[in-house]
Amino acid sequence: MDIVPLFCEIDDFCNEFEPWMKAQMLTVRQRRRKSKMCLSEVMTILVLFHVLGYRNFKQFYMEYVCVHLGWAFPRLVSYNRFVELQQDALLPMCAYLKTRMGQCTGISFVDSTSLAVCHNRRIYSHRVFEEWAMRGKTSVDWFYGFKLHLVVNDEGELLNCCLTPGNVDDRVPVPELVDGLWGKIFADRGYVSQLLFETLFDQNIEFFTKPKRNMKNKLMHLLDKILSRKRAIIETIIDQLKNISQIEHSRHRSPWNFLGNLVAGLIAYTWQPTKPSLNLRPDNNLLPVLVF
Repeated sequence: MDIVPLFCEIDDFCNEFEPWMKAQMLTVRQRRRKSKMCLSEVMTILVLFHVLGYRNFKQFYMEYVCVHLGWAFPRLVSYNRFVELQQDALLPMCAYLKTRMGQCTGISFVDSTSLAVCHNRRIYSHRVFEEWAMRGKTSVDWFYGFKLHLVVNDEGELLNCCLTPGNVDDRVPVPELVDGLWGKIFADRGYVSQLLFETLFDQNIEFFTKPKRNMKNKLMHLLDKILSRKRAIIETIIDQLKNISQIEHSRHRSPWNFLGNLVAGLIAYTWQPTKPSLNLRPDNNLLPVLVF
């Protein structure tokens, strides 16, 4: 991947965001060590780690950035100092992620995935996330950590996301996640709820879920039935986030670096040149059918 476009866009964002952020901060007399690296350089390295598919950030920084990217980052700091700078980049990266969100196309998919922070055998000895992480259950197994809730469109672009403890029901954050969206939203069996359907219907959103085994089948439009079978697109995106962008691992030693790693992984996904898509564009014959 060419890092020049990535750095230029992040740097343009930081030039506008940093003055605003400093104006909102409280003036506290505190000694603050000035860094040789600018904020845009730190954010670029964090995103680049997830783009290149490395599994260990220390190895990536020491063996790749320091060795091969000295021409791009001439003021590199030590690894320990860079870890300290990650915390300052968390808020700007969250704001930058919002600028990378896609546009609603009228067809959206919602789902959640578990982010385990440790093995189940080490739950009682885990201390890093003991005040935030909770036990949750997926269709596969129990886990200890968080849930990442995502909404994507038919082009594979992220529309919104949020993070909750592992014991939060998948249906709870949906009204806020889909706020401002329109058209049809498809989900799996875990989102079956008459109250949720009525709430979203009041927001002019048609909500479709796969019926449970003990539920009676209801008549659906043929197009809606076809689109409900295409819900695997969001599962493909989650698979790429976990296996390519590395948003889940059990080596975190700080909640803030955990959040920074997660946000950087989501940003890295938005920079993928090709994303999972249903190819429902104006040059397709399905366009007249997709008018709501």
